[in-house]
Amino acid sequence: MPAMTPQFSSIAVVGTGAMGRGIAQIAAQAASQVYLFDAKADAAAQARDAITAQWDRLVEKGRLDAATSALQRGRLHCASTLADLASCDLVIEAVVERLDVKRALFAELEGIVGDTTVLASNTSSLSITAIAAGLKQPQRLAGYHFFNPVPLMKVVEVIAGLKTSQDVCARLSAYALQMGHKPVQAADTPGFIVNHAGRGYGTEALRVVNESVADFATVDRILRDQAGFKLGPFELMDLTALDVSHPVMESVYHQYFEEPRYRPSVITAQRLAGGVLGRKTGEGFYRYVDGAAQVPPEPAVPVVQQMPSVWVSPRAARRAELLQLLKDLGASIETGQSPSPLALTLVAPLGFDVTTVAVVERLDPARTVGIDLLFEDAATRRRVLATNPATRADMRDAAHALFARDGKPVSVIRDSGGFVTQRVVATIVNIAADMCQQGICSPQDLETAVTLGLGYPLGPLAMGDRCGPTNVLEVLFNLQTVYGDPRYRPSPWLRRRGAIGLSLLHVEPA
Repeated sequence: MPAMTPQFSSIAVVGTGAMGRGIAQIAAQAASQVYLFDAKADAAAQARDAITAQWDRLVEKGRLDAATSALQRGRLHCASTLADLASCDLVIEAVVERLDVKRALFAELEGIVGDTTVLASNTSSLSITAIAAGLKQPQRLAGYHFFNPVPLMKVVEVIAGLKTSQDVCARLSAYALQMGHKPVQAADTPGFIVNHAGRGYGTEALRVVNESVADFATVDRILRDQAGFKLGPFELMDLTALDVSHPVMESVYHQYFEEPRYRPSVITAQRLAGGVLGRKTGEGFYRYVDGAAQVPPEPAVPVVQQMPSVWVSPRAARRAELLQLLKDLGASIETGQSPSPLALTLVAPLGFDVTTVAVVERLDPARTVGIDLLFEDAATRRRVLATNPATRADMRDAAHALFARDGKPVSVIRDSGGFVTQRVVATIVNIAADMCQQGICSPQDLETAVTLGLGYPLGPLAMGDRCGPTNVLEVLFNLQTVYGDPRYRPSPWLRRRGAIGLSLLHVEPA
């Protein structure tokens, strides 16, 4: 098979920390000659040695042959000055996340490299337009945002600034494919695609905890088992560390001029101030012993001697499915127009709190319990119930015991507008829809970026499809009613699709 001809035969990576090393590694694997430069003495050589050590380990494991490793090793070069980068076709910057530093670097590089050299910034949060503003040829600078660890995270955001040439973006996209990555096109907006779309998961989970609806471990369990996330939001924040994740929350919030959807939490601000950052400090939302999270055990399933009969609200979401589930669990189901005086009363609201539903439907709050049926029960690994402030302990315990009869875990949370999964998923979908409304990226690139960059079980739009766009809209409208907060204002993009019943992945004609 003929050797690949790389889009850029000679590239430079300026800044040789974890990101720079990862970019250099995949560029050398794509047959480019790679020049490493770092202002810190010996840093480039250390980076080169670290990269070659990675290849050595792959050879030892039989995942890379020695001849290929030697070829790749020969493509790595250390540059002692920026002037050594004069002949490079592409320069990728991966230095400290400061606008003044990046602007000064590119201004200096512009006086060294050739007129056709492409300049790229690996910034995760700074405006590409602002970085390029002082250049004589701003059209040749684009964002090229990789994710850590670069060799494993197979997505890269290609960001066009206000004056960036489309040809530059096309060449960077083609090169990303040669490096084994999936390029996605993003407009130059705060957070680009991944860090913008990711705002809904952690921030809404923090609001849930802040309202004493459930604790950190319970929220994590619910979002893993009901919605299919690999890590709960608090597990994820412990992994990334709050000194990384909280500043991103603040940055996106302020860059969008205090848009309520992106409002950070006092919980993470306080923990950041106290140095309770996550795994790397041994304590975050969980305490870590020998690297293992100390997770509190789940509450035991109550023992109920006499199970009451069950009455289901005619307005319950997925009512037919709920009735079949109760039948399968062996419940005694009442079929009257109203519950008997001793019945456990079940409601399944979308967005509304159990208290409001009980009052509106004229049900006895003391016997009323809610169940979350945003997703089909058969597609989840956990059931979530919600009590209201008046729910009697015997009714709460009866509901818990009943829904745990088949061995599926059950979480019982306090009353709030919407359940945990409803609130978090609706927020994720709504932010994604608003990104499409703004034209930040295509729906397809949004789905790709989020699944590869954040590891979500589905892209946010596919997640909305799975719930049903009208169900997501109902959750948002009702949350807006309960909280009176503009953060739940549905995106026009989502409202149009919900109103006409089209898939969220539908692409409108030009």
